[in-house]
Amino acid sequence: MGQLPDQVGEFAKYLRELVGRLDQGAGWCGVFWQRDPDGMRACLDGVEVPPWDVVQALLHDLAADRGVAEAEREAERARTLHRASLTAYDARPGARELLSDRLDMMLREQRIAAEREAELTRRLAGATGPEADGVGLDLAWVRDDHERASARCVELRERMDRLDAAERPTWVEFGPGAVRADPGVAASAPGRALGDVPATGAASPGPWFEPALLDPDDMAGLDDRGDPYGPDGGHAPDMGAPHDMGALHDTSAPYDTSAPYDIDTSHDPGTSHDPGAPHDPGAPHDAPSTVELLARLRKEGRSGEAHGVLVEVAGWPADRLPELAGELHRAGLGADWATLLWEAASLPPDRLVALADALAGAGRADDCRKLLRQGVARPAPEIAEAILALLDAGREREVRALLDSYHRVRTPEDAAACAHTDPHRLIPLLLETARAVSEEHHWDLVHALRVAGFSA
Repeated sequence: MGQLPDQVGEFAKYLRELVGRLDQGAGWCGVFWQRDPDGMRACLDGVEVPPWDVVQALLHDLAADRGVAEAEREAERARTLHRASLTAYDARPGARELLSDRLDMMLREQRIAAEREAELTRRLAGATGPEADGVGLDLAWVRDDHERASARCVELRERMDRLDAAERPTWVEFGPGAVRADPGVAASAPGRALGDVPATGAASPGPWFEPALLDPDDMAGLDDRGDPYGPDGGHAPDMGAPHDMGALHDTSAPYDTSAPYDIDTSHDPGTSHDPGAPHDPGAPHDAPSTVELLARLRKEGRSGEAHGVLVEVAGWPADRLPELAGELHRAGLGADWATLLWEAASLPPDRLVALADALAGAGRADDCRKLLRQGVARPAPEIAEAILALLDAGREREVRALLDSYHRVRTPEDAAACAHTDPHRLIPLLLETARAVSEEHHWDLVHALRVAGFSA
């Protein structure tokens, strides 16, 4: 990635000064040094930019030590320097790929945390005495990890979106233009005031210190779980208490990408359920009741069950989901909508494009782009099989929509790898759709195909 910009060094200098005013072994500062000393040093040395919630936590330490007034004075300067640092950091070559890798990591952690929460909830129901205390503590950590992973996924997507928006590409037309739904609606209420300072020595069960994940501009899009507090709004458990968080860093969680695509041509994919999708007869089937259920589950800290609802809802008819998006944002559940989009990205390609159509037609062009970008984040052979299945079903428009997104998001080498599945059918189509994006994309693909052994 090369030498870091001056703005990163300037913020690192400020961060060293801020940390130098704090008790290194107490409060949040002590938590960060204990959890990830290497990450802390990298940020203080200007090698990485810390997430904003880390800076905010250090300001809470300052408020506890020096008073709220001093911390509030520092907050504006810290935010300005951090914003400039992060903007410069993301402007470097290769930054988007780095953000994409970190998003993949956080999505894995989100899924694993949801599974772990469900397991611990079952264990807690039958536990008593000291065992119940231990399981309850583990559950508090995992719940908070799931919330924070979800929030950071939103942050990373927004940073990637800003980079994409700066390029101003010409996008695939999905229908007549419309005014974006719910303009100006924040994803949720703002976080806690700076004055709500945890007691000195309080710790949080948040995820390990992660460099350069959060941007302060995005904080308005999070619920107040994005601030440095423990589960349920109280102080977090004692850092010394026993718990097992190793599963959150297991990158070997299986994903089923082996199933061939079977494009159903007997119905409109935008108006019916996936017949293979799991169905819970007790689940809500309209937007208001779904939002009400999700809000209740979030309030009660039942993140695993909320995630299950989102998985179920991803199988709804495409034309019903734009309404749900608006309801979720109005209820302050924007992070749940981001999670739902991620789940929907794994839909069969015909239904994926149907949902993209529905979102674009409802004025949610940004969501349409996000969905397609996420939907093409699959192995090249799987994308190739999906394209061939769509072609066999006579759905050329869907093919072009997916390939347009694929060329914009993936490398020319990835596109060339798709050709191995059926060179005769795929190479002309890949070249044609790459040229529709830009001449540069076209010639980059020509070169990648030649390197891969094809005569383009």
